[in-house]
Amino acid sequence: MAGVCTQGIDTGFASLGYARIAFLGLVQGLTELLPVSSTAHMRLVPALLGWQDPGSAFSAAMQLAALAAIVSYFWSDVRSVTTGSLVALRDRQWQAPAFRMAVAIVVATIPIVIGGLLLSSRLNACGTSIRSLSVIGAACLGMGGLLAVAELYCRHTKTMDNMKLRHALIVGIAQVGALWPGVSRSGSTLTAALFLDLKREEAARFSFLLGVPAIALAGLKELFELYRAHIPAEAWSVLVVGLIVGSISSFAAIWGLMRFLEKFSAWPFVAYLVLIGIVILSGVWAYGWV
Repeated sequence: MAGVCTQGIDTGFASLGYARIAFLGLVQGLTELLPVSSTAHMRLVPALLGWQDPGSAFSAAMQLAALAAIVSYFWSDVRSVTTGSLVALRDRQWQAPAFRMAVAIVVATIPIVIGGLLLSSRLNACGTSIRSLSVIGAACLGMGGLLAVAELYCRHTKTMDNMKLRHALIVGIAQVGALWPGVSRSGSTLTAALFLDLKREEAARFSFLLGVPAIALAGLKELFELYRAHIPAEAWSVLVVGLIVGSISSFAAIWGLMRFLEKFSAWPFVAYLVLIGIVILSGVWAYGWV
């Protein structure tokens, strides 16, 4: 179903009610941090169930649920980088590991901040063509192909300690791809990190840590946009339910992914991306999904 506009912002989630948003929050939370596309699921699931499209504003705001899960799961890393970099600044220890990691994250975040500012007016606009299912399905197939190449040709032997500033920037540039609906942020950064020969679990860890500032900025910006749109109190309460459920499912997704990548390859995610891409494009061609 077509989106709902509130002062130019796609706010279809407001009409779905608590139960449906809780279910979509579960799906969004599980897929936001896995190397699959949460946007694809937020378009595919409502299409299959005959529900209203929750809209891009819901997907953007729900990133705060992912942020809560990342910070809580990687709290020791977040605390170490934050406090360690502050101590390094105080003592002028520019080569301290924590300070170098903090600089790498900041540098790698710059590309997506610039891209987000340049494209924000179109990305979350009502009825934007780049959020069509045909675009999302093609993006899923493309990401599946890139992740397959990373699995085939990369060695996966390095750790985060081997990363240089230029490596972080490469992953940061890849993160810009996540602005395109159908491209997973965790998938694009994980794939880029794998191309740099990082171990799979190390690539996932850096992907999550890198996501903290980008996800925080995107989520808070969307909350501000919703505030400016003066959505009703009931819409806010519906969104809160989605955020709570999404944060719990996001934590479960991180826990499962980290343990999976310690022992296995990313090939199941390649297969899933290809499958969901085919399902979406088949629906577009056979049933006229838009």
